[in-house]
Amino acid sequence: EVQLVESGGGLVQSGGSLRLSCAASGFSFGTTAMTWGRQAPGKAGIEWVSWIYSDGRQTDYADAVKGRFTTSRDNAKNTLYLQLNNLTTEDTGLYYCLRGLNVFGSRGQGTQVAVSS
Repeated sequence: EVQLVESGGGLVQSGGSLRLSCAASGFSFGTTAMTWGRQAPGKAGIEWVSWIYSDGRQTDYADAVKGRFTTSRDNAKNTLYLQLNNLTTEDTGLYYCLRGLNVFGSRGQGTQVAVSS
């Protein structure tokens, strides 16, 4: 059974930082590309944030977060990370890690990020 457990969210002031983690199990994490997505309050659908290839050598980011967010992974620990820097109120939302290269794969329960002005 695929399991993805996100953690690390919280309340932070604008300009602050957070580091999200996603613990994966039930599939071959080390050979699977992974994606971060987020859902803003009151909005339907999950917005793509970033993806990372299985070996961690290639990444891509949405324009809205480019230069501020960094995704990485530790395949030995079956864990995916998202470093969020210089946060703004527009980054508030429920953050998910997803299996695969898009926002339609298996996902966890999400971790809440709230940014205050």
